[in-house]
Amino acid sequence: MALLLLGVLSAAAQEDGVIPLPIKAEQDTIIAPLFPGPIQQTASQKDSTAQDTVKTTQSMLLDKIKYKAKDYVKLSQSDQKIYLYNEAEIYYQDTELKAGIIVMDYVKNEVYAGRIRDSLGNYTQLPFFKQGDNEVRPDSIRFNFDTEKALIFNSRTEQQAGLGQLGSDAMKVYAETTKKENDSVYFMSEAKITTSKDTVNPDYYIRVRKAKFVPKKKVIAGFSNLYIADVPTPVALPFAYFPLTVGRTAGLMMPTFGNDPNRGYFLQNGGYYLPFSEYADLTVTGDFYTNGSYGFRTATIYTKRYKYRGNINFRYENLVTSQRGFDDYGNQKIWNFQMSHSQDTKASPNSRFSANVNLGSSSYYQNSLNQVNLPLTQNNTLSSSISYSKTFPNYPSVNMSLTASHSQNTSASARANPDEKNIQMTLPTFQASVERIFPFAKRDGIKKGALQNINFQYDVNARNQLTTNDEDFLKAAMFDDAKVGARHRLPISTNFKVAKFFSVSMGGSYEDVWTLETYRQRYELGEGDELGSVVRDTIPGFDRYNRYNLSASVGTTLYGTFNFGEEKKIQAIRHVMRPSLSYGYAPSFDQFYDEYLNNDTGEVVQYSRFEGTLNGAPSLGKSNSLSFSLANTLEAKVTDKDSTATEPKKISILNNFNISTGYNFESDSLKLSPLRVNGGTNILNNKMSINFSAGLDPYAIDNNGRRIDVFNVDNGGSLFRLTQANINVGYSIDSETFGRRKEDDEEDEEETGAYDYVAQSGGRDDDLFGRSDNYNNQLIEDQYNDRDEDEDIENPPYATKIPWNFRLAYSASYLNSARQNEFSSHSLMFSGDIELSPRWKVGGSSGYDFKNKGFTLTQLRFERDLKSFRMNFNWTPFGTYTRWYFFIGIKSSILSDLKWENRSQR
Repeated sequence: MALLLLGVLSAAAQEDGVIPLPIKAEQDTIIAPLFPGPIQQTASQKDSTAQDTVKTTQSMLLDKIKYKAKDYVKLSQSDQKIYLYNEAEIYYQDTELKAGIIVMDYVKNEVYAGRIRDSLGNYTQLPFFKQGDNEVRPDSIRFNFDTEKALIFNSRTEQQAGLGQLGSDAMKVYAETTKKENDSVYFMSEAKITTSKDTVNPDYYIRVRKAKFVPKKKVIAGFSNLYIADVPTPVALPFAYFPLTVGRTAGLMMPTFGNDPNRGYFLQNGGYYLPFSEYADLTVTGDFYTNGSYGFRTATIYTKRYKYRGNINFRYENLVTSQRGFDDYGNQKIWNFQMSHSQDTKASPNSRFSANVNLGSSSYYQNSLNQVNLPLTQNNTLSSSISYSKTFPNYPSVNMSLTASHSQNTSASARANPDEKNIQMTLPTFQASVERIFPFAKRDGIKKGALQNINFQYDVNARNQLTTNDEDFLKAAMFDDAKVGARHRLPISTNFKVAKFFSVSMGGSYEDVWTLETYRQRYELGEGDELGSVVRDTIPGFDRYNRYNLSASVGTTLYGTFNFGEEKKIQAIRHVMRPSLSYGYAPSFDQFYDEYLNNDTGEVVQYSRFEGTLNGAPSLGKSNSLSFSLANTLEAKVTDKDSTATEPKKISILNNFNISTGYNFESDSLKLSPLRVNGGTNILNNKMSINFSAGLDPYAIDNNGRRIDVFNVDNGGSLFRLTQANINVGYSIDSETFGRRKEDDEEDEEETGAYDYVAQSGGRDDDLFGRSDNYNNQLIEDQYNDRDEDEDIENPPYATKIPWNFRLAYSASYLNSARQNEFSSHSLMFSGDIELSPRWKVGGSSGYDFKNKGFTLTQLRFERDLKSFRMNFNWTPFGTYTRWYFFIGIKSSILSDLKWENRSQR
């Protein structure tokens, strides 16, 4: 019976491709190795006359090998093998083998593993072979423990590459026959390489006739060509190299080939990646156009856990228009520098360095050839800030900071006038402040009354401020008009309660202002009949002035609740008012003013030598004013639609509604200040935000648009004259709005990728200005990466609901201070996406500028998920930045160079 069963197992092994090697008769007198411990009990004793003087080698299988099987473990002394059947397992050192059937030859130290058939004739329990970190899932395998060589049939292995995780971004290698030479070298025949999850029927693969496979390092292949849906394509190579290095590794970045109608054929985004240390890397890429245009970019990312992280980017483009010798020939050089640095607060609690820099040519984003900059063409400002702060914690603590800042206007008007000084910088700003000190109260005690609440604080602000333009930027000429000054301030205040409900604050402030140069003015007569002019002479040297003011304010909070009953849909409305009345006084500082005589008019003109300095001049004339403000919030308590809720729901009707005005006692006319109104609220379940502001002037204006000391109502008008108004409305809605809400832990995360790039570059953090056209470095988040390729497309999870989203932004600014009666800006922008099917998505963004009567940047987007591939088509159909962009390529970063893209250029 035992022989019959062994025969059946042997036949099954042969049928499955696992063929045990026949044991040849030994020709010499070498004694066979000892059996493993569990088998020694049933082993037969050899003839004592069989002696040999040759030293025997002990079997490796004696070294604590562990094996088991579900059905049985059978020792065959005649074959010198051990047979394991059904859920068989072997463990030896770092080697692990699981299969339906395993045959061990304990003389040759070889093992054979294969599949078994179930009752329906299907193969199950495919072998699983693991040695160290390498895993193989073949149909059958033959392995020698001595040489560690193996012969593997229909192997399947998965290799992580780059920084991705095993899964959709891992390389899958399938080979009909694989020979394992050692731990690090495999030779394969008729292999398929893919990143598709389905390795049996992948939607694409690279067929390799012969290859050398080094796990976690590389695949070197002979003739290879791309198959899509088992159909060969013309894409083929005589040899190929596939890197599989885990972690960061240096290497070339393949460029994109294309044709620009204005600049000829080009290679774009080709370069080299270099991780030059454990904490930092460098990426260098460049573009080349056949008409002579070129560009290059460097990007460095550095990080040290619990210490700091940041990046440094530099971009330069040399743009050639037409050909040298033609009238329309032009050569423009544009550049952009970005830097971001953030420090972990735990690294140094008392000191901190941070940087956020974005500076360069004002026309960089508008003229750049790189498609990723398309959304940034609507950005009109570049700004930067670099700061270092230090805290001395001992009482009284001192905070100091050193900051360099930059602001650059990149609007069309600034670019049209190169001489316009559109860049403002401070190099640097020094600030220091001492913590608030209460001289009449204990540090840790409760402060009561006006005396104990008296406090003072000292701070200083010193700046070197300059204004320049693009031509002089980063040249010595940018410092020609630099202004240097400092301001010392010592505020003193106290607060206390009056009549229990009124909060009173009183105080004053003393300032001492320093400057390193002043200006003297004189009137110089003209020649002949020409009128004279005012001449300003710069007087270098230190000078200073001081000023002070006094202030007091009283405020309270009023609550009003209107109850309508618990049975009503609106159960109650709560109105909160916070009125405040403030008084301010400052004397006239006429001691810092001089005079000159206008010889043409005979008028004596007063001026201050501090006019035009960094902190300006002190006020001429006494200030004595009263101001009033009223802040309002409005909330409602409504019945919750959820029948299980035990408490009513609170909603906000008005988040804020503020009114402010003032009265100047010292003014001979126009004593009342214009009434300022601003507010904001969220409605439609917080889907729509509304913010508004307005200016209302009680005085009339004359025919020249100047305010006169006549109330507008007395001049035949209304009580107030609307001088300016602003409104901003934002609306966001999606398919979830009209369905059951997701739980908090299932909320959709905000899209990242390109939006992060745009926001870091000073642009919007949404897609109302369009999305970037760059799918090579995956700045756009792949929305389909988490989707299972086996998802039922015919029966999607949202069968009757198509996912979509819509965003809208309306902005208007009205100006009527001098009867202009016009909108200074008036636009409506919108964007949205709709997922027509689980793998089809279309979207777009556009808007209309009602003032200039034209459409804003308009973009149409089409996205198709092809499982392992991604296809995108972005189109800007009209306008200044008319263009289109098409991309199709493999989603996995491992084979991201397998792509095709084409684009137009404006």
